Amino acid sequence: MKIIGCDFHPSFQQIAMVDTETGEHTERKLKPGEAVEFYGGLAGPVLVGMEASGNTLWFERLLSGLGQELRLGDAGKIRALEVRKQKTDRRDAELLLKLLQEDRFPQLWVPSLEQRDTRQLLVHRHKLVGMRRQVKNQLQHLALNQGVQQKRKLWTRAGRKLLEELPLTGWTGRRRGDSLQMLDELDGRIAELDAAVQQEANQHPIAQLLQTHPGVGPITSLAFVLTLGEITRFRHSRQVVSYLGLNPSEHSSGGRQRYGAISKQGNPMLRSLLVEAGQSAARWDVELKRAYQRLKHRKHSGVAKVMVARKLAVRLYWMWRTHQSYSATRMQGSPSHSVAAV
Repeated sequence: MKIIGCDFHPSFQQIAMVDTETGEHTERKLKPGEAVEFYGGLAGPVLVGMEASGNTLWFERLLSGLGQELRLGDAGKIRALEVRKQKTDRRDAELLLKLLQEDRFPQLWVPSLEQRDTRQLLVHRHKLVGMRRQVKNQLQHLALNQGVQQKRKLWTRAGRKLLEELPLTGWTGRRRGDSLQMLDELDGRIAELDAAVQQEANQHPIAQLLQTHPGVGPITSLAFVLTLGEITRFRHSRQVVSYLGLNPSEHSSGGRQRYGAISKQGNPMLRSLLVEAGQSAARWDVELKRAYQRLKHRKHSGVAKVMVARKLAVRLYWMWRTHQSYSATRMQGSPSHSVAAV
């Protein structure tokens, strides 16, 4: 068997390889074209370990097609296992090889190619929504410079007409025209993606189950399902909260606890979707509304919104774990929910 520690870069990869049968040790620097030839020429079982990073899909498909095993590791944990401060590509590859040999490699769960492709649908929509937000902000700026303050009413038919009739000339008028054209194009593209998300959510029974909670639609439910992947990976809700980056950062020592802002060590898209869905859920769910109002008066609205997002993530986790739909009574801590939480 050949065990390979691969320090992957988009333009090259540094590898350290050991043949367990002969004991031969090899170090090489491979460019993408050379990598295809190198891995294709390896005989027998091959195990490759590397840090999880972006732009590796072609490499994953290459090894999968060759029948070779690839393990993706937690980059933060891998780096923490190296005590020396010297960092080079060769040392990184050797560290990966050593962890694989000693069975200490911090392997991550990897979604399937189909799941990752559906994730791209959500990411693409999320990016387009962000672009539309920027275009709307530009149009609001143009209107404010003309003494027109309509806020959300600017996006109604009357507001659109008022925006088009503003006495703008020169490049300012050009900017308005181009912005309105981009806004219309983005609205059309986002509407198409919304329909595609709805279709994908209808094919996921868990996504449909999560939509029974007030404020949770097809976008949030599908993102939650695709991000967590397998609910059995999480033994309790605290792990889900930490995985999503909604847990507070902590620096405690000497018996004194110090908590800071949320860690944000998770998927930023899903975290923002949960915050948005939480605000909608707080309008309909009595317990969430009470908790939001209480913390809003004690702290401020930003902290309260994050708190509701965390509570919503915990609820969705238990709905998925127990395969039970939303029930206002059960969410408020009925005996059935308490038993399920244990």
